[in-house]
Amino acid sequence: MDVLDWAVIILFAIALIMIIVWVSRQKQNTASDYFLGGKDATWIAIGASIFASNIGSEHLIGLAGAGASSGLAMAHWEIQGWMILLLGWVFVPFYTRSMVYTMPEFLERRYNGASRTILSLISLISYVLTKVAVTVYAGGLVFQQVFGIDELWGIDFFWIAAIGLVVITALYTIFGGMKSVLYTSVLQTPILLLGSLIILVLGLKELGGWDEMMRICSAVKVNEYGDTMTNLIRSNNDANYPWLGALIGSAVIGFWYWCTDQFIVQRVLSGKDEKESRRGTIFGAYLKLLPVFLFLIPGMIAFALHQKTGSFLPLTDTGMVNSDAAFPTLVAKLLPAGVKGLIVCGILAALMSSLASLFNSSSALFTIDFYQRFHPKTDPKKLVRIGQAATVVIVFLGIIWIPVMRTMGDVLYNYLQEVQSVLAPGIAAAFLMGIVWKRASAEGGMWGLIAGLVIGLTRLSAKIWYDFNPVGDSGNYFKFLFYDCNWLFFCGWMLLFCLAVVFVVSLCTKAPEPGKIQGLVFGTSTPEQRLATRQSWNGWDVVHSIIILGITVAFYIYFW
Repeated sequence: MDVLDWAVIILFAIALIMIIVWVSRQKQNTASDYFLGGKDATWIAIGASIFASNIGSEHLIGLAGAGASSGLAMAHWEIQGWMILLLGWVFVPFYTRSMVYTMPEFLERRYNGASRTILSLISLISYVLTKVAVTVYAGGLVFQQVFGIDELWGIDFFWIAAIGLVVITALYTIFGGMKSVLYTSVLQTPILLLGSLIILVLGLKELGGWDEMMRICSAVKVNEYGDTMTNLIRSNNDANYPWLGALIGSAVIGFWYWCTDQFIVQRVLSGKDEKESRRGTIFGAYLKLLPVFLFLIPGMIAFALHQKTGSFLPLTDTGMVNSDAAFPTLVAKLLPAGVKGLIVCGILAALMSSLASLFNSSSALFTIDFYQRFHPKTDPKKLVRIGQAATVVIVFLGIIWIPVMRTMGDVLYNYLQEVQSVLAPGIAAAFLMGIVWKRASAEGGMWGLIAGLVIGLTRLSAKIWYDFNPVGDSGNYFKFLFYDCNWLFFCGWMLLFCLAVVFVVSLCTKAPEPGKIQGLVFGTSTPEQRLATRQSWNGWDVVHSIIILGITVAFYIYFW
């Protein structure tokens, strides 16, 4: 790192501090002010926040590493970002009418309090054990590679970078709330996009162009069925990414993440009205088309450079190529002074925005779905303080989980998707049936969530057990179903099972009162609600949505 790089980083830090100080001086006396930014966000802030919150170190390390190790296989999960459009066009009207702060709160309105508690618990656990811990862990690895420092003051630099990142992000989230997340995202998103674009261009220039990357990667077979690193659609017999399983699994995970997860939906709930929220999702969907090219393709470029030179990527202690080092290695080896500082700012932007969103969403879940439910008369200012305290606790839990995450090596992105593949189906089933079927009962939604939780935990437990205690296959149907079955197909079957549970239990229990679900399900909206929704969009919103879907289809055709 040269002096010019540090100067760029300092300027970025000053701009960030100025925004946070300005935001912290704004009125934030109520839960709406703190958790939803006063519900006055515009479509630009919403879309930028959706993108910046989604892009974290699991992309900078995990997605680039996936590109360097398996090519385009994990692109399904990124290109499924078109499902943000479902959030805007289908779910936003129902969420807006319900006047809720959190997704568990919506399930209580639609089903019952037990459903709210179950979803809150699942969400908080998953945030701490996956999103927070993985982001922090990967962030420490990024800075270790970029700065090239192993130890500082006798301490492993990984810990200094990881904990420093968490503390700084937590401070501005605690004092700024949702507004700090939204407004810093507007600063961070263009820096992240510009920095990653520079990496892509310089990487292709160093390699010799797009065709050279495709030539080298297409010569590398990934299975015995003739598929290569450049094949997005692979044989259905592929052990890891069969094409049907990849399409189904990524769609289920995408639906859960983009349409029902507090982490993303909270950005949309902060919109000043239905129109701004929907257009924010359209803008976010445009931005979400970029990560494949900004992170996964650079990973493939790093792999191709390693194939060409034989020494571009570092090796692990076992002598294997360290695929997860792809993006930071490109930063360290290809960028000139000044530009490297800009890229580091982009990495900082991704890490802090993603963590800030996690902290804010987690504190909102705890404060609104647990504390306020048992203390309904709590002063609004005290709720804000409770949310700040919850953020501190979540920061602490994320830090103490880091040692476990350090054992995960080069499987971060795969780990995230595999865990989410067993968390998503039950939640997706409850929301989907709750929105489209008036007959879905409180007990049906609740038992759909419980079924998903039990099956998901069983699958994860079986994976841990059989990884350390391998046994023979003969007659062991439990092992076949909960361990041997491809994780993508398992995700699809699990969704169908949870949908069936909601359906059967609902038919066997009392139907919900019409007044309880009015405006929350298709076919129950009042004429005034339907008119308000119709007036919130125009032809241009439709055109832009069609363009996004067209680009998605073109991507699949090109990389088939």
